Amino acid sequence: MSSQLILVLNCGSSSLKGAVLDNGSGEVILSCLAEKLNLPDAYITFKANGEKHKVELTQQPDHTGAVGALMEELKTRNLADRVAAVGHRVVSGGETYSDSILINEDVIAGIEKCIPLAPLHNPANLLGIRAVQTIFPGLPNVAVFDTAFHQTMPEHAYTYAVPRELYRKYGLRRYGFHGTSYRFVADEAARFLGKDKNSLRMVIAHLGNGASIAAIQNGECRDTSMGLTPLEGLVMGTRSGDIDPSVFSFLAQNTGMTITEITDLLNKKSGLLGISELSSDCRTIEEEAAKGHEGAVLALEIFAYRLAKYVAGMAVAAGGIDALVFTGGIGENSDVIRAKVLGYLAFLGFNADAEANQKARFGNAGVITATGNGPVAVVIPTNEELMIAQDTAALSGLA
Repeated sequence: MSSQLILVLNCGSSSLKGAVLDNGSGEVILSCLAEKLNLPDAYITFKANGEKHKVELTQQPDHTGAVGALMEELKTRNLADRVAAVGHRVVSGGETYSDSILINEDVIAGIEKCIPLAPLHNPANLLGIRAVQTIFPGLPNVAVFDTAFHQTMPEHAYTYAVPRELYRKYGLRRYGFHGTSYRFVADEAARFLGKDKNSLRMVIAHLGNGASIAAIQNGECRDTSMGLTPLEGLVMGTRSGDIDPSVFSFLAQNTGMTITEITDLLNKKSGLLGISELSSDCRTIEEEAAKGHEGAVLALEIFAYRLAKYVAGMAVAAGGIDALVFTGGIGENSDVIRAKVLGYLAFLGFNADAEANQKARFGNAGVITATGNGPVAVVIPTNEELMIAQDTAALSGLA
């Protein structure tokens, strides 16, 4: 065990996720989740050694209060003095940042400039950075950007077919997200398969409540499904994914809804939730589909069908496909979704192994296709916290 610890933070507008990792082993020593921030009943839950306990944030129910409570928890466990650096997940670095970076005032200003590209996320990420600077003064802070990995996309992949002036003036283009996960999983998949990632054509599907897919060629991203925002692309838990832009005028004219209301509908009330009319949770939908619920059956089929179409499309971007990689909460655990997707992709040479597919769940990596000459499908658990911790250690001089 190392004497040095790395704190990893992922801040939302009303939440804060944290993990304290051992810099030597990568083991998570302590994790936390603060919820309902900026409300009177804000609280933070700590988990260590399989045990949880909850602390009310009544005196300071904001991000700074949550980080302060984390500091007190670390002190109680005699860990506070061992925290050597802090890594922050930052959603959008725009075109400014193609790598993780040590945070200073210029970087903070750069993150602020990217707020129009991630208006819900970047301000929260900045709150987390400022809170750490207050509660953990003097520690190095590192920003790890969701968008950085996708900066290798060629111009023809990230450019929208709209007047170019909108890109020059406002940065209107495709940026992609989940980049930290893709970077980790691309390396892990190559290692697991015993292949050189620089000669491997991969399509990686990061499937969770938010879902996206990326084409990886020679270890670099060539295309991804999410665009200017995380709304574009696949069907997700509550997001519609790709949809005719004229839906906005159609709904405005026929329902009287505003742009804000329609945007909210497409982000928070659509996807698996909207189709099934039951839940955004894939586990619930699978259970109800097994009982014959019409909406649940349709939701699963649309999710898998759209994903399979994207896999085939991403094979174009990757110059072919040697490996299809499933990751994320759904990707790692839903053998049902994986089986449906591989069924649609049989024409590409994927030959599903039902037994292997069933076994590759709950954190178990595994190849889920039968041996042969075709491409392989593999399940690889993601670990964004470890990726952020490794970048933080390297940039802070601790690696």
